[in-house]
Amino acid sequence: MERSTFLKFFFLLLTGMAIGETMDRILGTLGDSALLPCNTTAGNGMIQWLKDGKLVASQHSATLGPSESERFSVSDQGGLIIHGLLFSDEGIYLCGSSLLDSTVVKQNIELQVVSGPANLTAEIKPAAVLPNGTLFVQNGSTVLFKCSSKSHPSQSLSWSFESLASDNTTLASGNGSSLEFTISKIQPSYQGTHSCIAQNTLSSTTASQSTQLLVYYAPDRHPDCQCTTGNDSSLLLLNCSWDGTYPLPTLHWKEELDTQGLPVLNISENNNTLVVNLSRPQLHEGQTFKCTGYHPMSAPKEKSCAVTLRAPYPQGRAMRTAFEGSNVTLTCMEVSSLPLAKTTWRKTIRQEEIIPSSKYIISELGPTFSLTIMNISKQDEGVYFCRSENPLLVRELEVFLTVKSSATYAGGIVGTFIAVLIIGVGITVGISAYRNRDRICLGNVFGQTHERQNDILNLVDSDEDEIFEEPVSRITTTANGHTTSLVQIHRIPSSDHEDLGNTDTEAEERTQAPEEGLVPL
Repeated sequence: MERSTFLKFFFLLLTGMAIGETMDRILGTLGDSALLPCNTTAGNGMIQWLKDGKLVASQHSATLGPSESERFSVSDQGGLIIHGLLFSDEGIYLCGSSLLDSTVVKQNIELQVVSGPANLTAEIKPAAVLPNGTLFVQNGSTVLFKCSSKSHPSQSLSWSFESLASDNTTLASGNGSSLEFTISKIQPSYQGTHSCIAQNTLSSTTASQSTQLLVYYAPDRHPDCQCTTGNDSSLLLLNCSWDGTYPLPTLHWKEELDTQGLPVLNISENNNTLVVNLSRPQLHEGQTFKCTGYHPMSAPKEKSCAVTLRAPYPQGRAMRTAFEGSNVTLTCMEVSSLPLAKTTWRKTIRQEEIIPSSKYIISELGPTFSLTIMNISKQDEGVYFCRSENPLLVRELEVFLTVKSSATYAGGIVGTFIAVLIIGVGITVGISAYRNRDRICLGNVFGQTHERQNDILNLVDSDEDEIFEEPVSRITTTANGHTTSLVQIHRIPSSDHEDLGNTDTEAEERTQAPEEGLVPL
């Protein structure tokens, strides 16, 4: 009876003789269970399920094989239950019920099996991993982003980016099993959360994997080292800064030693600025301190800076002179100190600091420090100090100021006038001597009597210049071992007093000794 009823029901299904035919779609996930409902009004009729014309389940399960009866079953309400869905379970299922009067009600249901997204992977390379799993790349490098997943029957993939400065932005999207793209010369603006998103196009099931990406960068320049004087003039401040880095660098201050020993400074800190204090007892001339900056993007090259301490050394004129009522400017220059020394002017042996006023004008132009004393008086005479101090030590330049009175000033003017007058007379005498150089030279010859003092020349004045045509007689004698030539020149009498002149000349020649009437040649 039952067998004949089933055959009749099956025949009616194949020939399409059914009432109330409908079509529904059911999605099932791979490996899960699915329930295909059967909406009939068969009352006490028998429920049966067919797929592709093949009976898969019935309320009389004896008609099914053992393996199928484990995966397929009919619920009390007539629905088909499928356990452990497989892709092969996809297809069109038909349910129906038969009545005693041979009437069949059937319903068509399409089953689609979906899976995924599964095995989702996201890669960013080249990148390094921090202990907390965060990735970091170097600023300016080319970075590859790759995402892959498995879905059935199909999927869509996309890369999204979100940061504190921007909302969620899609960087790339596509269909298929994988998606990749590159960013050339990546910048810090790409620092944030990068997510790979996969979505099943049929089930709309979504899976994602997010990665925190940091963009590290360090400047090409070295850290900046500075040394200054603290609030206390004996306190040294060492400041090392290295801006423009991400993340924060590690800065390390250390004393450079030429010999073995313990440095007075050896400290480090994870920051872009490191300031340390040292006192005067820890410092000395030529001491060098080095600051080294460490950053993942600067390794293995070392970035550092250094400072070498120099004591002050003021220089200038040690003595100055001024006149009463005038103004005088004392100057000193200090260029060698590091850190830069503080320079002040002081006076008297007690070194009283000079306060700027109408009497004292203090100015600074680069490394030159000036003190101008107005309307000088005798009380301003004394010692002034150009005092330079930095954390290493204090050095002073002593300047002695001499103040002269107005009378001294007048005497100076007179002295200057006399000196100029003497120079003028000398110049005049020189010019006169040059013009009479022939006579001076002749006089010099006559004046050389040390070895020829016995050569005597007797010059006789003449009232008129006459030209002698007769030869002059020369007498050669020997006296004191020297040969002496005596030349006698006779005066030619004039026409007015010829007789008187001859008489006087002859008398003079007879009475005088030979050496008085003769002149050495």
